Amino acid sequence: MKKKFKDTTVGQLLFGAASVINPTLGNVLQGVTSPKEAIAEITKSKASLEDKIKLQQLIYDQQNKEIQAITSRWQADAASDSWLSKNVRPLVLVWCIVIFSLAGILDSVETIPFNIGATWNDTFEKVMMAVILAYFGGRSSEKVTSLYKKNG
Repeated sequence: MKKKFKDTTVGQLLFGAASVINPTLGNVLQGVTSPKEAIAEITKSKASLEDKIKLQQLIYDQQNKEIQAITSRWQADAASDSWLSKNVRPLVLVWCIVIFSLAGILDSVETIPFNIGATWNDTFEKVMMAVILAYFGGRSSEKVTSLYKKNG
C-alpha cells in the first residue's frame, strides 16, 4: 500500500515545519496527499506571504534532495563493475515495453480470448510511466551532470 503523504519523510518534515512557521498552515495541510497538493493548499491559505514562501521552499528543497539521492545511486550503479547493476534500468525498460506491447496486441485481437482487467491496466500504466520517466529523466540528469563537470 502507498503511504499517506503525511507519513512520508517529506510530509513529516512539512507538517513539523508548518507548525513551527505558522500553526494555521499545519491545519491547512491535514488532508493533502502529495507535495503538489500541499503547495496548492499553502498558496490558497491565509498565512503571510513570507510563511508561504518558507514552507514551499522547504518542499522544493526536500524533493530536490530526494532526486539527487536517486541520481547518485544510479551514478554509482553505472560506475560499478557489475554488468547487472549497469544494465538493470535499460532491461526493466525493455521488459516493460515488450510486456505492455504484447498485452496490448493480445487484448486488441478479437479472436484471442485475452482481456486486460481494469486494475491491471491502471497498475501497469503507472509502472510504465514511472519506469520511462525514471529512465529518461535519470539519463538526462546523468548527462547534464557530466557536462557540468566537464565545463565546470
